[in-house]
Amino acid sequence: MTDPEIQLVDRGVARASSVQPRSITSADTFSDGLRAPWWRDLQEVVTDLWYHRDLLYQLTLRDVRIRYKQALMGFGWAVFMPTLIVLSGVLVRLAVANVGGRALATASVAEIAVKAIPWGFVVGALSFATTSLTGNGTLVSKIYFPREVLPLSAVLASAFDALIGSAVVLAALVFLGVTPAATQVWVLPIALLTFALTVAAALFVSCANLFFRDVKYIVQVFLTFGIFFTPVFFDPAMFGPRGAKLLMLNPVAPLLEGLRLSVVHGHDLLLPLVVTARGVPIVAWEPWYLAYSATWAIGGLV
Repeated sequence: MTDPEIQLVDRGVARASSVQPRSITSADTFSDGLRAPWWRDLQEVVTDLWYHRDLLYQLTLRDVRIRYKQALMGFGWAVFMPTLIVLSGVLVRLAVANVGGRALATASVAEIAVKAIPWGFVVGALSFATTSLTGNGTLVSKIYFPREVLPLSAVLASAFDALIGSAVVLAALVFLGVTPAATQVWVLPIALLTFALTVAAALFVSCANLFFRDVKYIVQVFLTFGIFFTPVFFDPAMFGPRGAKLLMLNPVAPLLEGLRLSVVHGHDLLLPLVVTARGVPIVAWEPWYLAYSATWAIGGLV
């Protein structure tokens, strides 16, 4: 990091410098010497992060400034990636429509646009979070602070990108004919679950990259080809009854499908949805799909 960047982070470090490192004390163990239950550790981690919240803010601000201040396109990068995903998806859908002898529906473009934002957020957050610990060795060795702050700041910086892209997509949906509906309130819980799931994955891969440096290459491979195993360009129902269920095992898939159905098609996610393709009924949505993703998100964080 350059001197201005270190000074920016030092502001947060200075305000949190009175907090002592996490350690195992007599309060963390029982009288028989056994380790305290896991929820004691979790409470200590959350408390430590709260005391260092200003450092988290400064690191996030640093990442945002570095990403946009010295970039030729500036904030245009936050719009470029979702736009690229949408254009790629439109090409795929257009090819499928031509083979089937159909015209590309406007709703198909809206579906891809809605799913491009969360997918771009997941890819960007994990890309930066994977090397967040190894890339900040100077800061890590300088003073104590909860190391979870580093991958968290990478996720928050990507969330800032997603907010900018969401504003552009929201304007585009109006032109694509998507009208306001009561079911669109599902956007908020789905957004929170997507954030929680991404944070859990970011903490895991950043820690794994400390011990196995080829993790960052494995993550990039999965993120590059993961779009073909995630319903971004297509709908799970296109793969038939069994294929649709297998595709929804990806914990990101129910979140993307929930957005598509609630925002574009006005479907209440508390109700199941069955579609028919070539005369075969296919389960397109089940309420427990969202609970499945929530289990991955909450369980991963814990």
